[in-house]
Amino acid sequence: MLLNFIDRVWTPTLLCTVLAFAIVAASRTVVPLPVSYGLLAANALYYISVVVSALNFERRIDALGKHAPSKRTWTPYNLLLLYNAVWYVVRHRNHEWWWDIFKSSGNPKRPWTVEAITAGQRIVFTADEDNIKAILATQFGDYGKGPQFRKEWKDFLGLSIFTTDGDLWHNSRTLLRPQFIKDRVSDLHTFESHLQVLLPLLAGTHAGATVRVDDLFHRFTLDAATDFLLGKSVDSLENGEVEFAQAFAEVQRVQSLIARLGPVNELVPRKSFYRSLKVLNKFVETYIDRALQLPPEELDKLTKSDEGYTFLHALAGYTRDREVLRDQLVAVLLAGRDTTAVTLSWLFYELSRHPSVVQKLREEIIKHVGLDRYPTYADIKNMRYLTHTLNETLRLYPVVPYNVRVALRDTTLPRGGGPNGDEPLGILKDTPIGYSTLIMQRRPDIYPPTSSEFPDYLEFAPERWDHWTPKSWTYIPFNGGPRICIGQQFALTELAYTAVRILQTYERIECRMDDFPMLKTDIVLAPAHGVRVAFFKNEKNIAM
Repeated sequence: MLLNFIDRVWTPTLLCTVLAFAIVAASRTVVPLPVSYGLLAANALYYISVVVSALNFERRIDALGKHAPSKRTWTPYNLLLLYNAVWYVVRHRNHEWWWDIFKSSGNPKRPWTVEAITAGQRIVFTADEDNIKAILATQFGDYGKGPQFRKEWKDFLGLSIFTTDGDLWHNSRTLLRPQFIKDRVSDLHTFESHLQVLLPLLAGTHAGATVRVDDLFHRFTLDAATDFLLGKSVDSLENGEVEFAQAFAEVQRVQSLIARLGPVNELVPRKSFYRSLKVLNKFVETYIDRALQLPPEELDKLTKSDEGYTFLHALAGYTRDREVLRDQLVAVLLAGRDTTAVTLSWLFYELSRHPSVVQKLREEIIKHVGLDRYPTYADIKNMRYLTHTLNETLRLYPVVPYNVRVALRDTTLPRGGGPNGDEPLGILKDTPIGYSTLIMQRRPDIYPPTSSEFPDYLEFAPERWDHWTPKSWTYIPFNGGPRICIGQQFALTELAYTAVRILQTYERIECRMDDFPMLKTDIVLAPAHGVRVAFFKNEKNIAM
């Protein structure tokens, strides 16, 4: 308790002491004594309030549980910690920062939970599966997004499914759920119509041409998402929509810095953020206008199970408020476009480096489907090696690598305290908890020893899934609990169908990159420097 108390008060102690000496010095020359006495009294009262508040915080935490080991930089307000966090993020090395805080400050016996006092606020960082399970499931009611999160994210995501708690969150989820029933997810026509545009583009301008495949995947998933969810595609593969993509990326970049800097996020320059938001809002205006133009008689006729019923119909029947419509549309664009696009990008990055995996996938595709027939939903579900390949991609590259929840009331976390790191932590209301699925899923201790059946845990090896099942809550690429990704099956189906159709058309993929593309972690886990590959057609392939 003593060290944590010192963490809270040493900077104010230093500042108040310096200020007191400055007041005394000034009283000898320019400041009248009565004024000096008043300033000294105010300074003392402020310092006393800081000490009393710190003692109260520590007393309340001790009543609930323990502290985790602390990350200290011994800079005023621990600001070097925030500086380092931003330094690593902008260089696409955020995972190194997380590894460092666990290795340098974590309990040697169980290092996966650490806390810090930064700018006067306690923050907990965890990659412990029991803590993540508590946050997302077993203590779901104790943790949520919280008002500060909504304030920080309001300009971008407003009051959508990603930022709200309670009834607002439940209402957003209820709006989206009908879009992801099995009958709609298993209708593969939407994917195929856009793949007919994508597949020729993968060949590039000539045989063996290098293509920036992550850009094509972002355009493909945007087209499929707007078609599937909103009833009309933007056709970005054909018209080369660039402005929206650049604006969307810039908004996410700045938003990630705002979120990471917490109490001092006002220091983040926002000029490019607001300029890009205008582009984003203009893009969704078209769909807002379409939603408001849907006649009531059409909405009355359509039910959730009818063909042609889209998220746009659900929105139009839910509200006529343009701000609410805008927030929900931006949320589905983020979920429907970026999450699948980055996973496809990582999948084909790894396939370009592992020709043996490509060969096994093609053998499975030929066995179940052949090269001249479109796969069905049943075909995809029966391809075991394909499923293992997608699982392996999501194991190494979970879509949302870092996330945050806030304590909605005084509560606990199961592990991280005590001499062995296995005792509960006391968590006060409004304490932010940062958690990382990327770090957790790359922890060496959750995997069996390397063997012929289980390659090194950092290698891309789909075969490991033939004989291995992850321990509970150590593999959660779509999160878990009540807030588990509502579009999980949609994403997996789009990933699988797209992979099959590409590998029916191209028999070889060649990596055209000398170095690893780095891990960009603005919101989703994206290849920072893109994915450049070449696709080579199967000369025996029958035109489809």
